[in-house]
Amino acid sequence: MLTFIAHRDHNLMRRLNRWDAPQWVRLWMLAATRGGDGWLWYGIGLAVLLFGGEERLRAAGSAALAAGTGIALLLRVKKATGRRRPVVFEPHRWATLLPPDQFSFPSGHTISAFAVALSLSLFYPSLAPGLLFCAASVAASRVVLGMHFLSDVLAGTAIGCLLAYGSVHVVRLLL
Repeated sequence: MLTFIAHRDHNLMRRLNRWDAPQWVRLWMLAATRGGDGWLWYGIGLAVLLFGGEERLRAAGSAALAAGTGIALLLRVKKATGRRRPVVFEPHRWATLLPPDQFSFPSGHTISAFAVALSLSLFYPSLAPGLLFCAASVAASRVVLGMHFLSDVLAGTAIGCLLAYGSVHVVRLLL
């Protein structure tokens, strides 16, 4: 089963790399992946703390708990799985950016993006479309830019969403 998934992932990466995307798509993907580095989520978190109303501490606390737990989990899972990034297999093909580390499974950018976006969306439903669009853009950018396989970002999405729901529950119990 894992071999089947790995084969499909690799074929998808080859197709994406051959895609001659318009310049605006490339710029959007680069901006999204840079946003996923943290500055976008820090800015949104600060805005929530400043303007988030009565729920601001719970919302920001939930997002921070989900993202922090995601980072701690990510470090263990990446080391345990040891899956190499697409750029390792064909550096001449996918070397669009320097990867932050050598392992790809799961996508840390995607975990953080969905952990924060969904946590905040559960407190501020009217912001959900924009927040989740940003998270989905981060996830897509990681595949399009050759930093991750599709299964890496799908796993990151699932983990981030589970952490978001869990952190919201914990924070509502405690605060």
